[in-house]
Amino acid sequence: MTATAPTVPLPHGAALPMLGLGTWPMDDAEAERVVADAIGAGYRLIDTAENYGNERGVGRGLRAAGIPREQVFVTTKFNRRWHGVDLVREAFERGLDRLGLDYVDLLLIHWPNPDQDRYVEAWQGLARLLAAGRLRAIGTSNFKPAHLERIIDATGVLPDVNQVQLSPLVTRESTREFHARHGIVTQSWSPIGGQKTDVLREPVVTELARRYGRTPAQIVLRWHVQLGLVAIPKSSDPQRLRQNLAIFDFALADEDAAALTALDRGDAAGADSDAFGH
Repeated sequence: MTATAPTVPLPHGAALPMLGLGTWPMDDAEAERVVADAIGAGYRLIDTAENYGNERGVGRGLRAAGIPREQVFVTTKFNRRWHGVDLVREAFERGLDRLGLDYVDLLLIHWPNPDQDRYVEAWQGLARLLAAGRLRAIGTSNFKPAHLERIIDATGVLPDVNQVQLSPLVTRESTREFHARHGIVTQSWSPIGGQKTDVLREPVVTELARRYGRTPAQIVLRWHVQLGLVAIPKSSDPQRLRQNLAIFDFALADEDAAALTALDRGDAAGADSDAFGH
């Protein structure tokens, strides 16, 4: 029997798997293959975005997997050109068309783009889609607490999810504390690091991997789960796909999880959404 990740409840009632597949920077062809492989391995959360340029491939992979659509939680995101109350609906419809789906489960504002200062209007548009029953969940990506406060104050509507760059090297403590106070689920992109934050090579991680008899990625992904975070690691390798999902049969000791948290280099080590966005 294929193992799947447990789920966490979202504020508006949906259930989000605690581990999923990130698809950046796959192209359509790679996304089609990897999404089908991942679903076959037990993944039930697939994350894509308009800006990734692979929504068509993701949709083809979902169909190729051959399981009922309602068994997979699909997330996509829209760019700054759609930051407007009425524009969000067009972004949503265009995303559905590229994916070839009747619905997505979660739609996110990809970046706040405060220089443009229209993310509140974008959030109002998402709230309308949620109220109309077009989406099961709505959320944000790369929003700081100040951005979140503005959209909540303006609408009274909480994001189900805020997706941020987060790993033991960029723990986003203040953002996670804000989420916890408001019941927002934290989702981690680049959860096992990247070129600038290669957490898998950290001596603490490699030593824990040796002691627990796990891969470095499994150690780091287990850390996310034990903090109550939803992680979306990207891998195109079938073996690593399965390894990344196989983290729910062990636990890190509290002191070992704390040692990973102590690797934090501060928010400055990650992407700054006041300075970057699309």
